[in-house]
Amino acid sequence: MSKILIRGAKVLGGEPQDVLIDGAVIEAVGTGLSAEGAEVVEADGKVLLPGLVDLHTHLREPGREDSETVLTGTRAAASGGYTAVFAMANTFPVADTAGVVEQVYRLGQEHGYCDVQPIGAVTVGLEGKKLAELGAMHESAAGVTVFSDDGKCVDDAVIMRRALEYVKAFGGVVAQHAQEPRLTEGAQMNEGVVSAELGLGGWPAVAEESIIARDVLLAEHVGSRVHICHLSTAGSVEIVRWAKSRGIDVTAEVTPHHLLLTDELARTYNPVYKVNPPLRTERDVMALREALADGTIDIVATDHAPHPHEDKDCEWAAAAMGMVGLETALSVVQQTMVETGLLDWAGVADRMSVKPARIGRAQGHGRPVSAGEPANLTLVDTEYRGAVDPAGFASRSRNTPYEGRELPGRVTHTWLRGKATLVDGKLA
Repeated sequence: MSKILIRGAKVLGGEPQDVLIDGAVIEAVGTGLSAEGAEVVEADGKVLLPGLVDLHTHLREPGREDSETVLTGTRAAASGGYTAVFAMANTFPVADTAGVVEQVYRLGQEHGYCDVQPIGAVTVGLEGKKLAELGAMHESAAGVTVFSDDGKCVDDAVIMRRALEYVKAFGGVVAQHAQEPRLTEGAQMNEGVVSAELGLGGWPAVAEESIIARDVLLAEHVGSRVHICHLSTAGSVEIVRWAKSRGIDVTAEVTPHHLLLTDELARTYNPVYKVNPPLRTERDVMALREALADGTIDIVATDHAPHPHEDKDCEWAAAAMGMVGLETALSVVQQTMVETGLLDWAGVADRMSVKPARIGRAQGHGRPVSAGEPANLTLVDTEYRGAVDPAGFASRSRNTPYEGRELPGRVTHTWLRGKATLVDGKLA
């Protein structure tokens, strides 16, 4: 590959610098750099970040290619500034064997828009009854280190303990979808004033908080790692904060939509706002933002959940839960965290690249923007403002809650090991 000179970029939001890429690595970072024959990208003060890493993506392949494929999902990831995504296991068939995770891994390698690291199921068929082939998935070509039944909770405490014990042997982590099923039967939205007024079944905060409390205690008992998926309540924040104060090895993520949207939107009865866990209250939103800023919540993860039109364009009760998020995540974080003064761009890089790469052990990702490091990079026009138009999405699905909403920021370029996957806002 030829050399690329990114001229005048604000690295992590700092003073403008030049970044010279040679092949797959960063050759130099400084001012006044030049390189004969290099392709020049005029950054003009745009912010340069390490390539984003998403620890929670649903790519749907195999089995639900009508909603997303590894190709379309990774193209959406590149459009959003991501160079690596972790693909959840709730496919058809479920990614509970070495064969299925290797299939997803190889599809990611073939398409090349970003690295795809499969997440293995904790239990066979996501049924919560018998441990899946955790060791075989880890030893496969995919090298799985993160395991999750996301979409379903590992609600059996004995199964959860065994999973934590098993992954401890090779430094893996269990990522829990915290939802006590008996407390959420028939749930349609957050349990509270709005659900009562609308007559929709409530999803109480305690259904999330009780599982998190149990699992951090199990992790402490076993001496293993647990990760909390899509944390959504103020009470959950306090439990994780308490667990960390005890030295328990727990990490947690928050989605962009839980940083911005509230259950008041359910009053529209528009199923685009139906998601699991549900949109919560303004109080929860503020608690989540503060927790992400102070490090109680470690990372932002999209929970990108594509659905075909017919699964969302129906009455609320029949609609599927979930939202697409890869192409809007950074803009939402800019609005909720950067423009409110809660995080600077270095903090965004930490929460959306460095830490998710560390939790998932994504080699070569989440690295500093410095000489000798892999050239996995994202260039962001932070001055841009525009309304979200899902018609322009790279994702196969359009179930975004932000259609027509003005959001700040736009990813203009993404590089994966020095190869451009997005150029001037268009897929390479």
